[in-house]
Amino acid sequence: MTHPTAKPIKAIILSAGQGRRLLPLTENTPKCLLPVADRPVLAWQIDALLAAGIDNITVITGFQVGLIEELLQQQYAEYPGIKILFNPFYEVADNLASCWIARGEMGSDFLILNGDTVIEPALLSKVLNSPPAPITLSVDFKTSYDADDMKVQLDTAGWVQQVSKIVPPHQVNAESIGLIYFRGDGVRLFRQAVEEALRHPAELKSWYLSIIDRLAKDHRVNSCPINGLRWCEIDFIEDLSRAGIIFSQ
Repeated sequence: MTHPTAKPIKAIILSAGQGRRLLPLTENTPKCLLPVADRPVLAWQIDALLAAGIDNITVITGFQVGLIEELLQQQYAEYPGIKILFNPFYEVADNLASCWIARGEMGSDFLILNGDTVIEPALLSKVLNSPPAPITLSVDFKTSYDADDMKVQLDTAGWVQQVSKIVPPHQVNAESIGLIYFRGDGVRLFRQAVEEALRHPAELKSWYLSIIDRLAKDHRVNSCPINGLRWCEIDFIEDLSRAGIIFSQ
């Protein structure tokens, strides 16, 4: 069964961090500008969004923001809907703070894409055409999961039960790839949860997926399996080589 595509008006890319685990490559270059098959990670992301008809794109920046501005001016000047929001807290906060910076963009259906996840357009198309749900978490599967994976527990119908790096191994049956689709009431629920969380200083060090984990407890988060489609998360230097192989095909 196919479902009509309800393309989100906006996409938010979380690209504020330096990517210290990729040093020395990120000493002066933000992780989102590292090359994969001769194109920056951010260019892969924007091109996939544009191919899906999404040209209202907000990039949340921090480290070396000027280099990101330069890329957008050089390659995407003809797209006025692509813009930057600067996160001045990038050195002291995690990506929940970037979501707080972007909360003004969360007025209608939107995507959040982690700044280190390279995706192919077909993957994005599948997520956009997934069955309606307030929040849709893109997930993949493998035979085992390591400590760095954002682990997910799904119920038998595919609804998310929990998502974090510390899901007990016997409960893990998927991983989040860093792409989430918010529709309908999910937009309001997430925005309000972000605003409430950042009233508490301790939440500055939280991942935004901690909000998704809480909302999953209320049966608000469905999953979209993307197994067989191309994606790669860039966390370590060896990931760049792996991504280059995947996306040079």
